[in-house]
Amino acid sequence: MSSQAIHSNDYPNSWYLASCNRELELDFLQGEVQADVCVIGGGFTGINTAIELAQRGLTVVLLEAHRIGWGASGRNGGQLIRGVGHDVDQFANTLGSDGVRDLKLMGIEAVQLVRQRIEQFQIECDLTWGYCDLANKPRHMDGFRADREELLALGYPHELKLIEPGQMHSVVGSDQYVGGMIDMGSGHLHPLNLVLGEAAAARSLGVRLFERSAVTAIDYGSRITVHTAHGRVNAGQLVLGCNAYHTGIQPQLASRVIAAGSYVITTEPLPQALVEELIPQNMALCDQRVALDYYRLTADRRLLFGGACHYSGRDPADIAAYMRPKMLKVFPQLAHTRIDYQWGGMIGIGANRLPQIGRLPDQPNVFYAQAYSGHGVNATHLAARILAEAITGQASRGFDLFSQVSHVAFPGGERLRAPLLALGMLWQKIREGSF
Repeated sequence: MSSQAIHSNDYPNSWYLASCNRELELDFLQGEVQADVCVIGGGFTGINTAIELAQRGLTVVLLEAHRIGWGASGRNGGQLIRGVGHDVDQFANTLGSDGVRDLKLMGIEAVQLVRQRIEQFQIECDLTWGYCDLANKPRHMDGFRADREELLALGYPHELKLIEPGQMHSVVGSDQYVGGMIDMGSGHLHPLNLVLGEAAAARSLGVRLFERSAVTAIDYGSRITVHTAHGRVNAGQLVLGCNAYHTGIQPQLASRVIAAGSYVITTEPLPQALVEELIPQNMALCDQRVALDYYRLTADRRLLFGGACHYSGRDPADIAAYMRPKMLKVFPQLAHTRIDYQWGGMIGIGANRLPQIGRLPDQPNVFYAQAYSGHGVNATHLAARILAEAITGQASRGFDLFSQVSHVAFPGGERLRAPLLALGMLWQKIREGSF
């Protein structure tokens, strides 16, 4: 069951698939086609880059090895949270204080891009506003206070409210936390319905989408030829949006992102009274540990509970058995509740936790975006806008900023990379006392 829930060639049997509101009938690539731009990857990055380019008048062909939204875009926790990267102040020496401030503003803009995309194309994806960061320790509250002051100084237009220990049950029916911060400018949604709705929008703009069209080779040059088993695309420019699911076609990029496993369970539909006890304000919630928990309610009153970020490359034999104790630690009142769905997938993480957006140094017509480190729902949409601006020659402060940051390759090569990182993350867990 676990293998089919994580590594099958079709969509995993997730609650998202069971509640999907759209089905796209897409062919695989046959023969030779021409385009201004070829995009590889049918997740949020690729689909939204295709939309942005089509809106600027370019012809686009998109290739997906499996199904649209098959990877993290159609499997994630559905949390739409402000920000790009983690601790962007670490880049002050490289980008300067103005550059760091721009990154923080882009983290706010990224959520707005998702909002605008949904509104423009009338995509039904259960978009719900309201998010709460949960403090596991008192020092986390100090961080929330600093974050709030900084966001207000940046002109953040949405409500930010600190929640003290005695108020926590107004947000979450658990005794695990010592406080929190509500952000009404972040929220949650149905990611598979969003990416499929965006794919339909891309197709309406003239983008040619091909599923089950894994790339087998790329010929670089002033014109690029992308080969699949049954066809090829000839294009002037190329976008690589594979993230955690690189197939070895670009080792230079693959070495700078590691695929970390994240796993999700969903309960049976819950009684309304229990729903109001667990998450009274229907917010998305996330704690502050290295191996974090994230959870929310679905539109049909289920608890969707995820986390357990794994860097070892080894998946749980039984996702539900692995995740259920974590859920019960937060919500012991669910001890007799049935788990209806279990699935997992890979998220792309970079060493410095900043999205990697740029072009290959030896191939000026090859662009890429990857390594969203858990902020993919919004950061992908920002990356798509930035890539489209760069490809069409528009002035792009974002592209210049992200391109200035260097990204080291993970040590150990393809086989040892994940185990070495797993040891490092184990040390982090020991340090924070969550192991």
